[in-house]
Amino acid sequence: MNNKNRIQVVLVKSLIGRLERHKKCAIGLGLRRIGKSAAVYDTPENRGMIKEISYLIKINDN
Repeated sequence: MNNKNRIQVVLVKSLIGRLERHKKCAIGLGLRRIGKSAAVYDTPENRGMIKEISYLIKINDN
């Protein structure tokens, strides 16, 4: 897979006080701190996690 199949996600809100499954989605995407970003593969699994925590992240499609 090349760079075209990746999505850049940035955590913009805190994980404190969130549902446990939302915290796990963020960690599964590689997001641990506010302001940090991660490039994840564009798969149905990752799209589902992104949709679940869309209110916590910012998405940059490259």
